[in-house]
Amino acid sequence: MKAPDLSNPSHENELNENLEAKDNVADSHETENLKEDYVSEETSESKLDGNTEDNSDSASEMDSELQKEPDYTSMEKGELKNRLALLLENESLSAIKEKVEAIKQNFYKKHKEEVEAAKQKFLADGGVEEEFDFGTDELEVHVREMLQKFKEKKSELNRNVEQEKEDNLKKKYQIIEDIKELVNRKESFDKTFHEFRVLQKKWHEIGMVPQQALKNLWDNYHHHVENFYDYIKINKELRDLDLKKNMASKIKLCEEAEKLLNESSVVKAFNTLQKYHEQWREIGPVPREDKEKLWARFKEATTVINRKHQEYYEGLKSEQKNNLAQKTVLCEKAEEIANRVIGSHKEWNSSSKEIIDLQKEWRTIGFAPKKENNRIYQRFRAACDLYFDRKRDFYMALKEKLNVNLEKKKELCAIAESLQDSQDWKGTTEKLIAIQKEWKNIGPVPRKVSEDLWVRFRAACDKFFNNKSEHFDNADAGQVENLKLKEALIEEVKGFELGEDNDSNLNALRQFQKEWSKIGHVPYKKKDKLQESFRKAINGLYDRMNMDSDNKEVQKFKSKIDTFLTMSNSEDKIIIERNKIVNKIRQLESDIALWENNVGFFSSSKNSNVVSEIQEKIERGKQNLAILNEKLKVIDGLVS
Repeated sequence: MKAPDLSNPSHENELNENLEAKDNVADSHETENLKEDYVSEETSESKLDGNTEDNSDSASEMDSELQKEPDYTSMEKGELKNRLALLLENESLSAIKEKVEAIKQNFYKKHKEEVEAAKQKFLADGGVEEEFDFGTDELEVHVREMLQKFKEKKSELNRNVEQEKEDNLKKKYQIIEDIKELVNRKESFDKTFHEFRVLQKKWHEIGMVPQQALKNLWDNYHHHVENFYDYIKINKELRDLDLKKNMASKIKLCEEAEKLLNESSVVKAFNTLQKYHEQWREIGPVPREDKEKLWARFKEATTVINRKHQEYYEGLKSEQKNNLAQKTVLCEKAEEIANRVIGSHKEWNSSSKEIIDLQKEWRTIGFAPKKENNRIYQRFRAACDLYFDRKRDFYMALKEKLNVNLEKKKELCAIAESLQDSQDWKGTTEKLIAIQKEWKNIGPVPRKVSEDLWVRFRAACDKFFNNKSEHFDNADAGQVENLKLKEALIEEVKGFELGEDNDSNLNALRQFQKEWSKIGHVPYKKKDKLQESFRKAINGLYDRMNMDSDNKEVQKFKSKIDTFLTMSNSEDKIIIERNKIVNKIRQLESDIALWENNVGFFSSSKNSNVVSEIQEKIERGKQNLAILNEKLKVIDGLVS
């Protein structure tokens, strides 16, 4: 699964659009390109959206629900969805942009809260975070589809606007051509002037044109309008009246621009000033003697507002650079965490908290510079995605391992259950202890079956050990009697008097050994000490017998092997004993060969003591080797 999602970087880019807007201040007043005959030009948005005065009746009839701005934060998801559908069906796209965005933010905030609540309930019910699936939310699907259609319609509208601007440009150039033709007419003044006014009215009604063509268009228009005025020698009183009206309009714009100096929002003041500049261009000429003075007044307010705007965005740029530095540090931390070697559930929980804390901190930091904003966001998102991909892979592998462990423990349960009724107390005890150790080494299994599986395994083991305990509780009386018999036998061995005949003595010792083997089990805690006392008594008799030490060693070994044969795991003990003897023989043969080689090396030496010591070692080694070989024959004789 993936980790928790960050805010869309496209939203972060919106504010940055203003950084470039500061360079687009309507500043054509600084050149001679602005002509005096500015005409008012209506915006094309009202035309494109159909919001002209002719539509005032239909607007007044719109559902009262659309007229008021509701509190979207208090509306449920279904109400937000219905409100969005109502807006898309009844209002123009340009009028509902902010409303749609508000609905979108509130809807997905509530949707996210529902998903988080469902996830917490799932985890509280024992679910695993990686297995959580919220499912399909039909309301969210409908809202997403409507938002996509809204986006597509906006794109189509923008294309239509651009195409209309191109058409408007052609129409306005045609009007300029028509004004040029007026100077060649031989008609009456009234008719020519009337046609001129009609063309001006058409010019006003056409709407916006492409920004890059605006200056050249107005230059052409002003030039030919002035030519027309010069040509027809319009009545001075009429012209003066027109100039005074234009001057009053421009004085009003100066006053409005000066009011903007007290506006608290720098951005709002700047945007409003741009509209005033558009109106200034559209207003016609003023008296020549007032032209420069009036423009200087308007320009003075413009300069102050532009400077404030410039300073505001310079400060914003500095803040965004600082934000970029902070976000770069967060990226580095996220990348370090994403590339850590993490091998345990505890470590994943700890590192997940670190990543989530970084994401929370990221959301508290403002936007980075526009050119860097998306890149730094993608870098941070890539590190988070890498981390959560690795975490998902870990838990998938862990889940697979848990299932493997589950099968192994099921097999151990089956083995324990097959042994639970056994009466081979010693052998089964060893087996159960072995599989209990194996159980501990296997590792964890899925949590939902862990307890039931352990109860099953424990029940089988407990059944056997309870049976064993009950059996030996009943056998205690017999073991106490056996203890007395073996203690009496030990005393008998200690009091035995050896004869002159070694064969008779050896037969007697073997008989003691057989009697010992015939006596049954004794209490477990007494077993080792009793066995040691018996071996010590037997070996004491061997030590007092009249025979060479090597023979005594071999006879003691035979007695030891006879004791092994009485035990339940005799075969294992005898094999272990044989391996010890074989290893000693190999080591002793190697030592003897080395000593014999050293004798040859030191034979020419003047130090005869060294040679003697080595020869003594060789003799003792050969003697011990002979005894070891005799012991090996005793064991191998049992097999043959």
